[in-house]
Amino acid sequence: MALFELSRTVALTPERAWGRMTDWPRHSAMPLTRVGVRPGTGAGVGAVVVARTGVGRFGFDDPMEIVVWRPPAPGVPGLCRLEKRGRVVRGWAELHVRPAGPAETSGPDGSYGVGGSLVRWREDIRCAGLPAAANSLLAAAGRPLFGRVLDALLAG
Repeated sequence: MALFELSRTVALTPERAWGRMTDWPRHSAMPLTRVGVRPGTGAGVGAVVVARTGVGRFGFDDPMEIVVWRPPAPGVPGLCRLEKRGRVVRGWAELHVRPAGPAETSGPDGSYGVGGSLVRWREDIRCAGLPAAANSLLAAAGRPLFGRVLDALLAG
């Protein structure tokens, strides 16, 4: 299992950050990947999000079932957990969104204040055919790739 975690503090409200993080087609910022939902909107337990990675007819699907769906609410951080159910990619991903604390959000002048959100993406990924010894390499490659996706999602 290749476990990695990414965190970002942004000036978005938790509700707005949640909306961007769970806008599944926007996750297509991953190179050579398109993301869609079947069936429905992808906004709840039981929905399946599918990432299709490849070029032309050469590729694979990464179906992920939403098993926890808890949007942020006053006093309650948001959490979406997806279980990867594909033949090639297995594992899970968690998207956490909560209000940022006073020392976590800086203004344009460098001052600190209350507001914004702390977003955390945790992923534990396994790929069929890769030995366990490759996990550290997979995690090392995942951090910058998923970091670019996270940055694109939160940038608007």
